[in-house]
Amino acid sequence: MKSLSLLLVVLVFVGGSYSTAAPRTRPNVLLIVGDDMGYADVGFQGCKDIPTPNLDALAASGVRFTSGYVSGPYCSPTRAGLMTGRYQQRFGHEFNVAGGQDGLPLTETTLADRLKTAGYVTGLVGKWHLGGLPAMHPQKRGFDEFFGFLGGQHSYTAPAGILRGTEPVKELDYTTDAFGREAESFIERHKAEPWFLYLAFNAVHTPMQATDDRLAKFPGTTDLRRRTYNAMMLALDEAIGGVRRKLVESGQEESTIVFFISDNGGPTMPGTTINGSRNEPLRGSKRTTLEGGIRVPFIVSWKGKVKPGVFNQPAIQLDLTATALAVAGVDIRPEWKLDGVNLLPFLTGEKSGTPHASLYWRMGRQMAIRMGDYKLVRYDQNADTRTGRDQPATAVRLYNLADDVGETKDLAAVQPDKVKELQSKWDTWSATLAKPLWGYNKLDNDGAEPGVVEKRK
Repeated sequence: MKSLSLLLVVLVFVGGSYSTAAPRTRPNVLLIVGDDMGYADVGFQGCKDIPTPNLDALAASGVRFTSGYVSGPYCSPTRAGLMTGRYQQRFGHEFNVAGGQDGLPLTETTLADRLKTAGYVTGLVGKWHLGGLPAMHPQKRGFDEFFGFLGGQHSYTAPAGILRGTEPVKELDYTTDAFGREAESFIERHKAEPWFLYLAFNAVHTPMQATDDRLAKFPGTTDLRRRTYNAMMLALDEAIGGVRRKLVESGQEESTIVFFISDNGGPTMPGTTINGSRNEPLRGSKRTTLEGGIRVPFIVSWKGKVKPGVFNQPAIQLDLTATALAVAGVDIRPEWKLDGVNLLPFLTGEKSGTPHASLYWRMGRQMAIRMGDYKLVRYDQNADTRTGRDQPATAVRLYNLADDVGETKDLAAVQPDKVKELQSKWDTWSATLAKPLWGYNKLDNDGAEPGVVEKRK
């Protein structure tokens, strides 16, 4: 087995491309994203009613992050952050794209751009949701290959809107199965060269559609929405299992780092297209800056390089971009202004402590900052599903997540100095951000109609 130092070979940048004088081995990068998954809906997080043996095996093979976050509570902004390694609010991608001219700004460089320049074959299978204009097509944003759809949601069974490159696909059985097969094909076809595959499932986003054979495996689930969700999660798990088996069969398991996250928390409250997910023990939902909207299942696995275990310090999906670049041997430049950090030194024991002193969120008038165990948050007025009472979007709450992960005990009144400290840090960060390029988020204005952003999908 070659050592990590040999794998992280130094690349020399010459005239806009990377080159070396001798052949080298570089690891593959597999980035898997689930869509609208509940925090509690995988076995490695304690789920009992949905079998997820393949995701559980992936978690057992690598490092499970107990405080793994995404940089927004919505699909498109989170993906913009993931593809760039930068807080999406820095370039105005604060809200979901609503069609038209909206999309990942052309001024931004994607992870696929950077890895393609470094000599990687790059592919996207699944959901894009970063713009539908020709200039924003995945194959214009660094991806050599694309099989999937451009928008925020899609039927699981209708082929209209599914593309191979720019050509419409005429037949489709079930998107989750099709995306799994396409990923396996990509892995097999490119096993002789380093590759980056972004596998972005639309499962388990609405519409709620499952195959009959999988629905039949949950006869005891009387709630139809939950039963359908369970079957959709089962399909996702099976597809990921097939992809991992392909890595083994093709001899690429030890040369591939695998990342897995959900794009945001499960949609469990009015104002979102509820899919039957559960976020316990977290409070809140997709579209809120409570933990239920931004803390997600989060795994890094690399056989022989990363020792299996649990990582309790806060990390964010922006870190996966920086980690992928480091794994590929790409020297991260200061002018790229990445917000993510390379997680590998923390996972291998080379570094101790926490990757980030603070993590930040902003979506309209919703905000949050986590510093250590403390979190200051202003969240949507309709987010308090436990009490049924509206919470004004103008109020900030202070929680200590070490002993109150469910965000039930507001400490703002008894620790005003901590509130002031965190608010000051968040204000300083927010002042560096761009104005949103689009979107008026009515659900962040007291008394206004909820659900407008979700309708943009």
